[in-house]
Amino acid sequence: MADPSSYRPKPGQIPDSPGVYKFRDEHRRVIYVGKAKSLRQRLANYFQDLAGLHPRTRTMVTTAASVEWTVVSTEVEALQLEYSWIKEFDPRFNVKYRDDKSYPYLAVTLGEEFPRVQVMRGHKQKGVRYFGPYAHAWAIRETVDLLLRVFPVRTCTSGVFRNAARTGRPCLLGYIGKCSAPCVGRISPEDHKELAEEFCDFMAGRTGTYIRRLEKDMMAAAEEMEYERAARLRDDIDALKRAMEKNAVVLADATDADLIAVAEDELEAAVQIFHVRGGRVRGQRGWVTDKVEAVDTAGLVEHALQQLYGEETGDAVPREVLVPALPEDLDAVTQWLSGRRGSQVSLRIPQRGDKKDLMETVGRNAQQALVLHKTKRASDLTTRSRALEEIADALGLDTAPLRIECFDISHLQGEDVVASMVVFEDGLPRKSEYRRFQIKGRVGDTQVWHGEGQDDVRSMHEVISRRFRRYLAEKERTGEWVGENGTPGGEVPADADTDGGPEDNGRPRKFAYPPQLVVVDGGQPQVAAARRALDELGIDDVAVCGLAKRLEEVWLPGDDDPVVLPRSSEGLYLLQRVRDTAHDFAIRYQRTKRHKRLRTSPLDAVPGLGDARKKALIKHFGSVKRLRQATIEQICEVPGFGRKTAEAVAVALAQAAPAAPAVNTATGEIMEDDTGGPRTDGGARDD
Repeated sequence: MADPSSYRPKPGQIPDSPGVYKFRDEHRRVIYVGKAKSLRQRLANYFQDLAGLHPRTRTMVTTAASVEWTVVSTEVEALQLEYSWIKEFDPRFNVKYRDDKSYPYLAVTLGEEFPRVQVMRGHKQKGVRYFGPYAHAWAIRETVDLLLRVFPVRTCTSGVFRNAARTGRPCLLGYIGKCSAPCVGRISPEDHKELAEEFCDFMAGRTGTYIRRLEKDMMAAAEEMEYERAARLRDDIDALKRAMEKNAVVLADATDADLIAVAEDELEAAVQIFHVRGGRVRGQRGWVTDKVEAVDTAGLVEHALQQLYGEETGDAVPREVLVPALPEDLDAVTQWLSGRRGSQVSLRIPQRGDKKDLMETVGRNAQQALVLHKTKRASDLTTRSRALEEIADALGLDTAPLRIECFDISHLQGEDVVASMVVFEDGLPRKSEYRRFQIKGRVGDTQVWHGEGQDDVRSMHEVISRRFRRYLAEKERTGEWVGENGTPGGEVPADADTDGGPEDNGRPRKFAYPPQLVVVDGGQPQVAAARRALDELGIDDVAVCGLAKRLEEVWLPGDDDPVVLPRSSEGLYLLQRVRDTAHDFAIRYQRTKRHKRLRTSPLDAVPGLGDARKKALIKHFGSVKRLRQATIEQICEVPGFGRKTAEAVAVALAQAAPAAPAVNTATGEIMEDDTGGPRTDGGARDD
């Protein structure tokens, strides 16, 4: 715990102008980002008597080891820079909203030659028009199914589209009139794109135009006694109206607005957003956050606006945003939103009428979301705290291990040896910190072993050494650690991150932060190897234990007897979860690596030979064996192959030894290819 007076700037050193400031901890990691109209006045508030600070602010300033700032010219620039730094550095003491689920969107890929309508989740992509988010994916599919009668836009995947184009036969939707079948040329790319844009216009709320147009066409068809066409148009109109009825009118004046409501208590806050387009609720989403900084409702609203619109431009930012409280820097926030949209944005509190009533509805949703979240989390938070305390007591640690790293080794009969590192912070997985290792059989420049065979102990020694050598390299690079006689401690490995210097950025770095506890998957030998690796690097402030699978025993370095935790222990359950997570992560990597190795081909060694031309060769000759028997002139007969490339293919195949025959493991028989000879591709065909 640091004393804020030890890093307090000197009087007069802080400028009296707008800017953004960063607090860093002892590892130079950014732990808090803030903005201010006057840096001098704002930063002075952090260095008053600790007893007068909010408990969360007091924790932040005592965790920090330094403060720095950047001066900007306007408050809008400060707002933009604050958002950018929070996104880049992920500070632990800033409010960070997290979605309670991955919300689905209705997406139209307008950037493709033949746009596709589909359900999408995750990060937004360029060239895609989004509508929503929706609460359920089935709601999107029901709406799309109704609209495809009128706007028969492509909905199939790229693979289905290519297969239909190759065979000249559309899919079922093409036959029943719910797809215009661009795959077989029934509609030109230009007309299909126009159809997709009309679909987007309808989803954006411009519904009256299409309803009136269809009604006019229906009446004209009836007058001309084209009753079948008039009936189809009537059904299309009914389909559009049913799709519109799925979103009831909530604002009669066809308003485009987002309504944001906040429900909070001392520790947490929930935010709900209703997206209203054309007077109808087109989407809903919610966030929950821990109030890790002293922030009021206006501050929560400002953070929500940053998260909601920080990556959006154009129509994705509505003309009107209704909130329960106005941000402190109202003009700056409004100007920033207007810049994101490209036109004026109104940010206000609804006072009366339908908008106020709808805001109350959004507020009730936020309150229910907070109650539900607290009900789910209350027992979970208590359980995780008890588990960490039980681990600390069982292993004799001074404090609860807030950061736990677990390592596991995976291989298949000594081949494709890999290792995994998973990280749990405060009892929860931190997936962005997970790491994978290929076992090299060496540490630094010293050959340790050949990496072949089932030697988990040496593998564990290697991976622990590599992980903590990277940690020491980071400390040396940032000037935080020196060895004896003032010389840098530890040797910087060749593969260490070496970009930047001591002043470098503060963003999360690989292997930069030490755990309080290292868990290895295994018993006494693996634990001894991990402890030996740490001792060789001079690291004595990291505890080590192992969890053996057979009896779920916890082993400590140098102890002849294991620590046996009760089967009902929350601490044992957490260690098992950490161990199992590392095991699964390692197995997935090992399988991926093995799969890539088994799919290698002698043709991979030919420079400039891509997948398309490889497939062309296999398709022409039927198998690698027949290709190996072909002459250079025969290879030149394949479209796209000149003599130089054909010679390179022949040389690569000649240098590669033929693979062993594939054997059916169930019967023991050697499988033959279509030439009558033994197959060497493991039973799989490349074509």
